[in-house]
Amino acid sequence: MKIICLSCGHKVDLGDAYDDYAGQIKCATCSAILDIKTEAGGLKAVAVTRGRPLEASAGAAPVHEPAAVRY
Repeated sequence: MKIICLSCGHKVDLGDAYDDYAGQIKCATCSAILDIKTEAGGLKAVAVTRGRPLEASAGAAPVHEPAAVRY
């Protein structure tokens, strides 16, 4: 699955691991943090979170960087 970074327009390839996912990812180009929700391989919601990712704490979801970024 590919999404477009709302901050810089970069195409991010999420891969099959993100087919059913709700959380944050980081754009490899501009370092923007995107909150995404996917279901059954389709994008359901995406929003830009401004600023730095939240520090890991109890109950906080980790920020994931997609392993394979294709242009």
